[in-house]
Amino acid sequence: MGRPRILILGGTNEARLLAEALAARDDYDVLLSLAGRTEKPATQPVSVRIGGFGGAAALADFLKAGGYDLLIDATHPFAERISANAAFAAETTGIAAITLRRPEWQSVAGDRWRDVQSIPAAIQALGPSPRHVFLATGRQGAHHAEAGPQHHYLVRSVDPVEPPLALDNVDYVLARGPFTLEGECDLLRQHHIDVIIAKNSGGAATYAKIEAARLLGIEVMMVARAPASIVEAGDTVEAALAVIDHLFPPAMKRGV
Repeated sequence: MGRPRILILGGTNEARLLAEALAARDDYDVLLSLAGRTEKPATQPVSVRIGGFGGAAALADFLKAGGYDLLIDATHPFAERISANAAFAAETTGIAAITLRRPEWQSVAGDRWRDVQSIPAAIQALGPSPRHVFLATGRQGAHHAEAGPQHHYLVRSVDPVEPPLALDNVDYVLARGPFTLEGECDLLRQHHIDVIIAKNSGGAATYAKIEAARLLGIEVMMVARAPASIVEAGDTVEAALAVIDHLFPPAMKRGV
């Protein structure tokens, strides 16, 4: 038997770290797939494919044609469409599939969180009176702010929001994490922010805005995650590696 073929649906730091760990072992043939939404993706440690598959059925065809043995969904916790496509493709092909999702943030003493199910729900929950809103959800879904045109928005994203929002009061910041607590506090003060809309992404890279909100007493509308579509392999790279080793024992254990 040749090296097991693994397709990682990536775009997260966890996906890169997992690919790095698998590449170091040289026991597996790994392809990392990136959606291509970021204009300048970071360098990756394994072979990379950029671009969508064209839907769930096309992903299933790709897996079959490539002779893949394992599909790993290590996309962003809010990449719900590709996660649903991955679940469908795994089920229709019979290929083993696991999900690697970083842990959610948990509220602590001093946080003023309001849990919401979506960005539109958060916009509605802002109420009728004008507020200064930090829309920290990236460019995907930023257009939902147009439903609350009375507010002042600060929108931060890695790439520009195209087309620009049809709003009178909106400022844009182009930046990629990780962010610092001091920098986030300065940003919130500079723009007189009184509420943050954030996705519960987890991880350290963008957590500073949550810490800053706690220090400054700012409300956070926290958009909840949808349940995982594929069996979760824990929430760390180490946990995912343990599952992979169980499914496909390394060459030394196989006696190769």
